[in-house]
Amino acid sequence: MKKQSPCILYMSSFPPRECGIATFTQDLINAIDKEYSPEIKSKVLAINDNGTSIYNYPKKVSLDLYESEIENYLNRAHEINKRTDIKLVNIQHEFGLFGGDWGDYLLAFLELITKPVVVTFHTVLPHPDEKLKSVTKGIANKAYKIVVMTKISADILQKYYQIPKNKIAVIPHGVHHIAFPSKGRAKKKLNLNGRLVLSTFGLLNQDKGIEYAIEALPEIVKEHPNLLYLVIGETHPVVRREDGEVYRKKLKKLVVKLGLTENVKFYDRYLNLKELIDYLKATDIYISPTLNPRQAVSGTISYALSCACPVIATANQYAKGVINKERGRLVKFKNSASIKTALKELLSDKKIIKEMGRNSYFYSRHMTWQNVAISYFNIFNEFAKIVPREKGKLPPINLGHIRSLTDNFGMIQFAHHTKADPNSGYCLDDNARVLLAFSILYDKKPSKNILKLIDTYFNFVKFVSKKDGRFKNLVEHQDMDLNNTESEDALGRAIWGLGYVSKSLNLPVEYKEESLKMLKKSIPHLNDLHSLRAIAFSLIGLNYSYEKNKDEQIKNTIINLSDNLVRHFEEESNKKGKKWDWFENCLTYSNYKLPEALLTSYNQIKDKKYLKIAEKSLKFLTKVTFEKDFFSPIGQDGWYFRGGKRSYFDQQPEDAATATEALSLAYKITKKKIYKQQAELAFNWFLGKNHLSQMVYDEATGGSYDGMGKYSLNFNQGAESTIAYLLARLSIEDIYK
Repeated sequence: MKKQSPCILYMSSFPPRECGIATFTQDLINAIDKEYSPEIKSKVLAINDNGTSIYNYPKKVSLDLYESEIENYLNRAHEINKRTDIKLVNIQHEFGLFGGDWGDYLLAFLELITKPVVVTFHTVLPHPDEKLKSVTKGIANKAYKIVVMTKISADILQKYYQIPKNKIAVIPHGVHHIAFPSKGRAKKKLNLNGRLVLSTFGLLNQDKGIEYAIEALPEIVKEHPNLLYLVIGETHPVVRREDGEVYRKKLKKLVVKLGLTENVKFYDRYLNLKELIDYLKATDIYISPTLNPRQAVSGTISYALSCACPVIATANQYAKGVINKERGRLVKFKNSASIKTALKELLSDKKIIKEMGRNSYFYSRHMTWQNVAISYFNIFNEFAKIVPREKGKLPPINLGHIRSLTDNFGMIQFAHHTKADPNSGYCLDDNARVLLAFSILYDKKPSKNILKLIDTYFNFVKFVSKKDGRFKNLVEHQDMDLNNTESEDALGRAIWGLGYVSKSLNLPVEYKEESLKMLKKSIPHLNDLHSLRAIAFSLIGLNYSYEKNKDEQIKNTIINLSDNLVRHFEEESNKKGKKWDWFENCLTYSNYKLPEALLTSYNQIKDKKYLKIAEKSLKFLTKVTFEKDFFSPIGQDGWYFRGGKRSYFDQQPEDAATATEALSLAYKITKKKIYKQQAELAFNWFLGKNHLSQMVYDEATGGSYDGMGKYSLNFNQGAESTIAYLLARLSIEDIYK
């Protein structure tokens, strides 16, 4: 009998039931499945809203219950207890979802359940009456962990319900990962060109307060006649069943009365995700005029932030936690004048809207579903011990951002967020490394499109090469002469890239021959290098080339440079004082390239001293850069000098990549499992296994963020960081089994 995969059971409403909690749960499950399936399975215990409702649920729903029938709660608890595949139950809690007084039927379920339970509170109410307090504390007492979506909610649980701080985790409401949107393109797609777009979306009911937003518009429209306020979404099914379309009709009458028929439009549909994102991308300002000050969660505000929308919102519990003056404005409840004032202020200067939209987008990056999934899974794994994070899936290779940084001359150095900055120019460092990465890709799977890009990068390397075998590093513009910048590291990286091209399996012979020619012309300069990293980069390239070409000049240079690294290591490690098994008196950038270089030399020359020192220095370096369960590269804000304290920030993708490459190679050569484990941890730094628990790799663009500070990411996606991720991704896939 085939062993069943471990399973997380989500107790929640679920589509096709039209409900915000249902959509949230579906998005959370999809994100967790994307990261961890098939190692773990996701199943749903769906909550039906009454004894007569029936839904055509997908296969994910293996159990259901009716909220008003307490026997269902008891029966389902017994069934779950008997199932060996279910390792943990996650309850997506909203008081209105469960039967009884304040949903106290759930307590009967919790009394019987023997599996670990994690509860997500979508509503946390201050100033509770005795019954509410009793039910909430009862749920919390039975839960292994409580998840809320803002610090304000966590504070309320501690203050009013005496729930210990260590039992509460704050995980934000998830948002879908999209590239930074162009409002102009989004409007064009929806035929909204030339309109100033405001919007509100969600299931319509009287608590939305939309009438106050409409009442704020007449004076605004006089100043901005191109304004269009979109009210998006159908009436809540429960409201529609009990009251019909009374509220919508009331709003439409108000629109006519105020003469706003050309400026306010209703889209009476339950939008799918793609439609919703399209409208939010086209929105200049999002309005959330809800009437409930105790609203603890708002998916609508979260999604608006993720689509670069400034948000004007009534000051409910959730809005106060995520909206500040950099991202929008908080307004009074039931107060159209307050909304009008906020709109006037934002509309007074287009720069304000643009800047707030940018702030909103980058604030929401920690809220992407991928980051949320990682945070949830870490909690689940704490109590269920399902599968380690590093056994998740590798993201598919996405070359989109590299293509966007590349023109017909080469790869542009820097980006403002995700947009290439042509004024930053081009450098050999980046073009040599992207040449290397794409040559590896081409060897794995030849493609005309990849070869075309290889030709661009290869021509750039030729363009900056000098007759004497050295290279210029920086080119400011395509149509100008080279400047006088040279760099030892750039020379080393050029040798690294050319060395691989010269030994490529599948590249056309002319690339290989010309690469070997340029590499050999540079050899006289390599023995004069002072930078140990430049020596290391060069060694890796030379060893690539020697693997195929078996050239004696290359072999002798490999030995000379490798012995140079050995001498530096022996001199530094033999100094008196604290044990310091390293090549110099400090750890800075690309540290792992030094032991990797000796590993490549051992692989070709078979001198055991290279392997011995490579492993000795790796042991020292891994002790410094690995925390308990994640990789923590040396920060560039101070580095780590012998006898001093190491810097933790700002961490760079380049360092995570070089660690991944070196440790992957160490595993291939020695077959020691510790290197494989460490390589996977280093790579997973990009995928959220870091001190921020945030994705550094941007799956929407295929780029990598430029760095990680103590509290946040650097949201620019430049060439170096993006190539670093790709090189790490290519090196890890060979051992990721």
